[in-house]
This record gives sequence, C-alpha cells and structure tokens, in this order.
Amino acid sequence: MIEAIIPLIELDQYVPDNVVMMATVGDDVHPPGLIEEYASKLPNNTEISFIDRFAFYERAKSAKCIVVTGTTRKYGNVILKKGVTPNF
Repeated sequence: MIEAIIPLIELDQYVPDNVVMMATVGDDVHPPGLIEEYASKLPNNTEISFIDRFAFYERAKSAKCIVVTGTTRKYGNVILKKGVTPNF
C-alpha cells in the first residue's frame, strides 16, 4: 500500500510525525520485518513515529482517506500525513 501511495503524494515535511504506526501493547512485538518493510518504501530519511493504541484510533478518526488492504499482520496499520503536492 505504501509503495503505491507514496509516488502520488508528498508527505507533510512540516510536522515531526508524518508517518505514524501504533506502538505495541504490553509484551507484544511488531511482526518481524514489518517496520523495515514500511521504512524501505518511504522517501529517504523519513522516520516512523509510534503512538499509543488509543491515540492512534483517535487520529484515524480524522483521516480523509482510508485504504483497506488484505493484510492481517498485527500492528500493520499506518497513517500517512499528506503535505502540499505539486501539480504534475
């Protein structure tokens, strides 16, 4: 999903958390390779921020676009904050 969307938008460069994932809860861990896979699809030097589960849900409520994929990986959700996209 990230690989398909990133070429179409510019991430917001004026916020510290333009890519956000849910932090793990308790003893949970992110699935092996998940974070590295997502990071490899992002523009260079883009950092992934992690926020508490309920903060993630609150932020997702104000999303302007939601993409549902077939992934069933735990903690596979990601929020991308769009910035100003130049005209093509």
